[in-house]
Amino acid sequence: MNDAPFATGIDEMVDGQGRLRPHWRPVLGGVALLGDGGLAERARRLDLAFEEEGVAAVLPGAAGDASRIWHCDPVPLPLAGAEFAALEAGLAQRARLLAAILADLYGSQRLLAEGALPPALVFANPGFLRPCHSTAPLPPPDLQLCAADLLRGPDGTWRVLADRVAGPSGLGLAQENRRLLGRVLPELFRGAEVAPLRPFFDFWQDALYRLAPRLSPSGGRAYPGIALLSPGTEDPLWYEHMLLSRALGSALVEGADLTVRSGVVFLKTLKGLQQIDVLLRRLPGAALDPLELQSNSANGVVGLMTAMREGAVRVVNHPGADLLEAPALAAFLPALCRRLLSEELRLPSVGTLWLGDPAALARVLAAPESWLLRPALDGGAPALAPAALTAEARSALETRLRHRPWDYAATEALAPSVAPSFTPPGIGPGNTPSGNAPGNSMSLAPRPLILRLFIAGNGAAWRAMPGGLARLLEPADILAGRLPASGVAKDVWVLAEEDSDLVGPTQAPLPPVSIRRTVGELPSRVADDCFWLGRYVERLEDTARLVRAALARIERGRSLPREYVERQSLDRVLIEAQLIDRDAAASPAALAAQLLAVVRAGGAVHTCLEALTRLTERTRDRLTSDMYAAFTQSLRAARAEAGRVGRSLDALSHAMSTSLRFSTIVAGIAAENMVRGGPWLFLELGRRLERAHAVARLAAQALAEPPVRIETGLTLMLDLCDSAIAYRARYLTLVQPAPVLDLVLADEANPRSLAFQLVAIRRLLGDIAAGAETSLAEEAAALLEEAQSLVARVSAGADQGIEAAVLPPRLAEIGARIGALSDRLSRRYFALLPAAQALGFGELAA
Repeated sequence: MNDAPFATGIDEMVDGQGRLRPHWRPVLGGVALLGDGGLAERARRLDLAFEEEGVAAVLPGAAGDASRIWHCDPVPLPLAGAEFAALEAGLAQRARLLAAILADLYGSQRLLAEGALPPALVFANPGFLRPCHSTAPLPPPDLQLCAADLLRGPDGTWRVLADRVAGPSGLGLAQENRRLLGRVLPELFRGAEVAPLRPFFDFWQDALYRLAPRLSPSGGRAYPGIALLSPGTEDPLWYEHMLLSRALGSALVEGADLTVRSGVVFLKTLKGLQQIDVLLRRLPGAALDPLELQSNSANGVVGLMTAMREGAVRVVNHPGADLLEAPALAAFLPALCRRLLSEELRLPSVGTLWLGDPAALARVLAAPESWLLRPALDGGAPALAPAALTAEARSALETRLRHRPWDYAATEALAPSVAPSFTPPGIGPGNTPSGNAPGNSMSLAPRPLILRLFIAGNGAAWRAMPGGLARLLEPADILAGRLPASGVAKDVWVLAEEDSDLVGPTQAPLPPVSIRRTVGELPSRVADDCFWLGRYVERLEDTARLVRAALARIERGRSLPREYVERQSLDRVLIEAQLIDRDAAASPAALAAQLLAVVRAGGAVHTCLEALTRLTERTRDRLTSDMYAAFTQSLRAARAEAGRVGRSLDALSHAMSTSLRFSTIVAGIAAENMVRGGPWLFLELGRRLERAHAVARLAAQALAEPPVRIETGLTLMLDLCDSAIAYRARYLTLVQPAPVLDLVLADEANPRSLAFQLVAIRRLLGDIAAGAETSLAEEAAALLEEAQSLVARVSAGADQGIEAAVLPPRLAEIGARIGALSDRLSRRYFALLPAAQALGFGELAA
């Protein structure tokens, strides 16, 4: 890493004669209109917007973590329309050149045979995938999206620092920069004709559809299956994968969501397998198929390479395209361009040498301070500046260069251009404040930057996104390498020419979309996550209510005989829930100690909060920004309160109340903000199954009393099922078995009753199955009938206390059947396995 400050580059804002460039005038005019302190206030609001609804709100776990947050500079980087057109033409040529190189290296390999490329740059490159090589006549490898990191040199010419083809990142961040900057600083846009970004994504989406085979409704499929393959929520760029999948109208999937059957790639959904025709990868090429490539890849799809070779799926970019990011390849591009395209390279690279050439090695050793050294084959590795090394370190480096020169590439150490950027007073990268900008001048300072532009192709033409990502550099930043996990970036504006027309893509012919309201296309993994999110929400609520009830009884101190019996009933419930053991029930001090343990690592509440955090992150792409913010803010509050409990029972009670508020918020958001589709159905189903199981378990323990003491168990049931007020309002009398059991077990209008849960479960299972599967819904209906028959038996009995006292085994059995129903549900919809069957001895013998 180069720890020396950057040399001063040219100023993007002025030309060679020191005059303000025309395309900067609307930007600076808009800044001037903000008045004193206006830019600082907008910068603060922009940072807040990024934290609350931008990348930090999208990327799971990023909120509050500065190392994972990108910020947007409030001053954009404008590009003149004519300048961008020249860059677009240069990028299109480079993309055609890279595609031609890729086709040769995985085909005839004439470039190697004729000495145009050294074999050491290909066969030793980990990005070169031998299973992708074929001499048979196959379609050329798909190279559909390219990006380039550019810097403007001292002569004012843009040069390519690095080509990016292995799932180039930054598109999602560019989208967010434009969206939030337009909302926070609309004044800047009013005086400028800024080209929109949406037409680029329309063009790209159309190009993806054109890759898919032509389909017809008569063949059973009218629309191609397009999916974006992501490593998952743990990937630092997952937020971009989510935004891209939404922009392109594709499914966001992980490796475990896909399977290959008979050479065809399928997405595992609730209603079976859905064919995927085009796969937009965001995994390294070597990680795509653990069967033929990296065997330790946890995110790949077994058999994907076979499906790709047979033409059943198109993978973009091609899995073997990663080798094109080798830094040393840039040294050969001018000659390869003349050879393959019969053209001169329009957009040159930063001067690059491959040190496997003895003349190049001698040139670098003669003046090492003028170069940056990089691994020849690793485009993601940072550059090393010999000028920043000690004499001893430089001598060791020269020894390595002489011993294995072919492992290194050298690029010219050019100073990147600078642009005015917002800098809070007293804080900056070591630069003096710029005096070029009118108004707010003390908030602006020149900062060096690297510009990343993107270009997509549809097989006939290439089109660049009229914008990009301008990353601001700190003195210790690297000029090359992968996009970091955090930093400051500028929105890039392409200012439309007065006579320019907005041209969109020619739409691929597609049949009209049929209206549908089914849930079948929901991936099984997502349904599983939503289901368990609902279960853990209810499990947390149930645990919090139990702990709070136990704390209330501890606070009373000495108990009356009636309260002592009630506490015994509660102890049984706590033991059944595995919140305390039997020894703790005998001592208030031991009971308090074990209740405090629920919020510590391994405790019930701590486990629920950890699971909820993980599941909320995994279902992030199914939640709007407002919903996700409400989930995470209340969840963070619950975790914070749990972390502050220590040895205080009062703090524990407060933490349980905060956890209950979180559960209430989730229930409210689910009821009012979620479409009654797949995610909501499984979230709600998880909640109802968990609550039904909890009510059955509670009733079985609370009623395990002699008939003469049954009233204490009934009172506990009303309390823990949050039904005491409803009971008093309805009966205005003493607690009696039949009315209590009717309210808690059989009343379909009470949202806390067992019957309410079973009715909801039956309805939800019917909606999910849409008539195709009825056995699960029938089991829920049978459980409902059983629960209501128990209450009817108690009501009709001569002594209700005696009748209620014999119910615990039946209620325990209902609880076990609810658990078995959950297992069958998981097997049917999440594991996609056939129903389990019991085999008798006769069948085994056969």
